[in-house]
Amino acid sequence: MEKLRILFATMEIDPFLKLSDAATFIRQLPQGLQERGHEIRILMPKFGVINERRNRLHEVVRLSGINIRVGNEEKPLTIKVATINNTRLQVYFLDNEDYFQRKSALVDQNEQFHDDNDERAIFFCKGVIRTVDKLGWTPHIIHCHGWMTSLIPLYMKAICAENPVYKNTKVVYTLYNDQNNHPLSMNFAEKAGLEGMTTLNEKIKAQSAQTYSDFSMCGMNAADVVTKGQPTLQTPIEERIRATNLDVQYDFNGEDTKSYIEYYNTLYNTIVN
Repeated sequence: MEKLRILFATMEIDPFLKLSDAATFIRQLPQGLQERGHEIRILMPKFGVINERRNRLHEVVRLSGINIRVGNEEKPLTIKVATINNTRLQVYFLDNEDYFQRKSALVDQNEQFHDDNDERAIFFCKGVIRTVDKLGWTPHIIHCHGWMTSLIPLYMKAICAENPVYKNTKVVYTLYNDQNNHPLSMNFAEKAGLEGMTTLNEKIKAQSAQTYSDFSMCGMNAADVVTKGQPTLQTPIEERIRATNLDVQYDFNGEDTKSYIEYYNTLYNTIVN
């Protein structure tokens, strides 16, 4: 099989942050693929609950200094990196003082969903694309995990239409039980910069998003392949899958690490070739 460049975009990964059981799977998959000879990059938000000293994060100066537009504001992006112990896997952390310095991930100390989580997701998704550009590293595969990565497939549709460098990049989007009906901000589409998109149908789908469950549909509709990260998803998610007629695959038996690594190894090579 071909040796591929694979980018993972995720909200969580063990041992840096575990919001759900998915963090373990997202940790094991890239390592297994790297051991099979693939070139791996992992990007995630640098939530304030991630201890920089304990995890030995340090800033990558050559990658920092980018500004990311969210609505009418330009937000500076700082890139930090750390290596997962006993592996050769490096994780790049996307940071911004306004969005990721607070000592919480997605909810506050009262378990209330942060009102600006949609802005944080926009910043992260745009930041992933800009970071890949600055790395000068064109992935064959971008694998997005969880709702916070939902705009990456949508942005990639627009980029691929304009930039031939990414014409062969494929996007895989994996669904988890991380959906909720918290409302998006009223001007979500404007903040996300959808007016600059060239794929009209995808733009319309994204503009109709009103909740975070809708937000995840952006990823489902724009990705090249959609998979399930869990055998049974919440009923509203399953209903949305049926309504879209998407061929959503269940990717692995959670107790069989080798099988889902092989599953994705085969899947990536199939859609690239």
